[in-house]
Amino acid sequence: MPHRLRSSVNFRLSCVLVLVLFLEACASKPLPEWRPAVARPGLPAAPENRPSVTGSPVPPPLNAEPATSTGVLPSTLPALPSLPALPARNAPPPPPAEAVELGTPYARAVADRFSEPSTAYTSPGLEAGREGGIYDYARARQWLAEQARQAARQPGVHSAVLAAGSSQRGQLIEALVLTRATGADAATLLASARPTVLLLAGQRSDEPAGVDALLVMARALTQDLRAALELVNVIILPVANPDALGTPAQPLTANGIDLERDHFLLRTPEARAISRLIREFQPTVVVDLQEFNPIAAFLPKLGGIARTDALLSYSTAPDQPEFLTKAAEEWFRRPMVSALDAQGLSSDWQFTMTADPADRKISMGAFGPDAGRNVFGMKNAISLSLASRGAGLGALHYSRRVHTLVTAVRSILASTGQRAAELQQLSDYLDREVIAQACRDDITLEAEPTPAQHDLALLDPVTGADKLVAVEWDSGLALRKVTTRVRPCGYWLAATASEVVERLRLHGVRVQRLAEPGALLGDIYLDAGIASARGGSSRQARELKLVRGVIDAPAASYYVPLDQYMANLAIAALEPDAAGSFYSDRLFPRVTDVARVMNVPKVRLEDAP
Repeated sequence: MPHRLRSSVNFRLSCVLVLVLFLEACASKPLPEWRPAVARPGLPAAPENRPSVTGSPVPPPLNAEPATSTGVLPSTLPALPSLPALPARNAPPPPPAEAVELGTPYARAVADRFSEPSTAYTSPGLEAGREGGIYDYARARQWLAEQARQAARQPGVHSAVLAAGSSQRGQLIEALVLTRATGADAATLLASARPTVLLLAGQRSDEPAGVDALLVMARALTQDLRAALELVNVIILPVANPDALGTPAQPLTANGIDLERDHFLLRTPEARAISRLIREFQPTVVVDLQEFNPIAAFLPKLGGIARTDALLSYSTAPDQPEFLTKAAEEWFRRPMVSALDAQGLSSDWQFTMTADPADRKISMGAFGPDAGRNVFGMKNAISLSLASRGAGLGALHYSRRVHTLVTAVRSILASTGQRAAELQQLSDYLDREVIAQACRDDITLEAEPTPAQHDLALLDPVTGADKLVAVEWDSGLALRKVTTRVRPCGYWLAATASEVVERLRLHGVRVQRLAEPGALLGDIYLDAGIASARGGSSRQARELKLVRGVIDAPAASYYVPLDQYMANLAIAALEPDAAGSFYSDRLFPRVTDVARVMNVPKVRLEDAP
């Protein structure tokens, strides 16, 4: 075959059609009433287990030998009380002298608003002499091993400590599996008919409360909460970034990447370890425990200290199935708010602020692949992000911060157990829903949050009095689709796009290879420059034109079908002009290395090696 283009593929253009991107501003419709999942006409039968991907460069499955081998919280509790509105200050006051004398970041009147919990927990970071969290990774690993041994002594409980990967400095990244299935390996858990919950923490070293909260939960699940394992499998990854543990001034990974922002590109071995756990065990629920700084952005911008104990969120990717959002909200977030309120702990939506101290602009975080919770949601998991107040506070209120996260996690496990059968139905429904959308419906390239108003609960930095501050609120719960495009049947990739194929397969995306040359009807990209950032991403999206034509695809090039449950993640990665795509991050050498395939290929395909 003659090769006329640098991409090593000859594009025979039967016709040329420039596809103009159009704007579609529409308000989000209300979610329909939830009903148990039923098979849709024309859908292929869902496999008993999701397909796994084997072969290089994906690591082999986690083969862990099992270590020989409580109750449900109430979910209908009073709502948060409203706070009286107080006038906002025009400018933040200077730091109170009392705070300097006390060695705290704020005055005693503020500190007194956060009493210690009545529950006393046991974990390495709460031992006598510790100053606000565990800083010894060897002790954390020892603790996990102790809980695995304790669990193995319980009749019918299987446990294992898995090495999901290694950090950049060679430390094992370990997770504890607890289950009443017949074994603790991935295949057995997938066949157990129980939903699996993955709990992870310690992505940033200046957020230690999540680490101790998960060590507390590991112990509780082998003792007073053992009954929870009757309905739920649990995987606990307490320290996702072991190289940074104990160095709060350097919270990132060893190569300076923020692990929380690396779950899409998988540039770090730490992110690949988490992706491996998700790929192998396919959890129904993924929970990321974090901490937020209650002073740094709030005081200079809004003249107050954050009153909230916990900030909560879930995946808000624009094209995710609506029942995934509905289940996250109704089955998990609302019971969690009630559980926190019952313990005297306040909560709000997770959000970010602009860098401009003069405005009062608040946004409900990213809704693209920049955020780990959205990446996990693209894998059809109910993805929850929980942040306790604490980053930047050192040891201050440490027991309360751990208590906040433990309370939230207990609520999540209770909700999972209460909805175990429905969650199994939901997972099957979501997979089939995504599979059925191939070759039809639209995908969203650009979306915008809905402007709204919101009252933030703050504290006066001197008196500690309640203070409500009205802010402009960009809501990620009601995204407006701005730019859409018809969903293809799949994507063609040049044989030179091996790095892209590797990343996709590390996520668990099914990739095939052409066993023979063939002609594919597709949309070919032409680069027209660089556009501004889109979709809540800090990266720049490429502005491209599309040309409809026939692709002369050689043997050994790749095809990524969209009739798979990982289709939404594949779309986010492979649409070059989507915000945060693999092309925008230069994983594609050339834009001609990818094309949209608009009909089902009639060529012989085989699994990519």
